[in-house]
Amino acid sequence: MKPCPGDIRHKVLITGDELRELKRHAYSIAEAFGLDRKVEAYKGNRPLTLYRWDLECLMDTIDSELGDPREYPDKAAPEYLALKRLAERLREEYDRHYGGERAADSRG
Repeated sequence: MKPCPGDIRHKVLITGDELRELKRHAYSIAEAFGLDRKVEAYKGNRPLTLYRWDLECLMDTIDSELGDPREYPDKAAPEYLALKRLAERLREEYDRHYGGERAADSRG
C-alpha cells in the first residue's frame, strides 16, 4: 500500500526488550506488505516510520501474541511486560491521531 499525501507518518523509537520481543513475533505480521521485513531489519537506532495501517497491523499482532498462553504463560515475565509496554505506546500513538477509532476492516 502506498501512502497518500494526507497520510500521517508516525515516528516510533523501539529499543531494548520491546524491540527484542517485537522481532520475536515478526513472522506473525502478515497484513502489511513489507512490514515484517521492516521490523526484522530495524536496529532501533532511529525512529521507525509507520503509517496507520502499520500501527493497526502491529497492534493486532501484539494483542494476539500477548493473549496466547503458549507464548506468554507468565503475565509477570519481563518479556511479556516489554511487549505489553510497546502495545500501550502504539495504542497511545494511534489514539492521539485517530481518537480511538479503528478501521472498518479491523477487529476491535
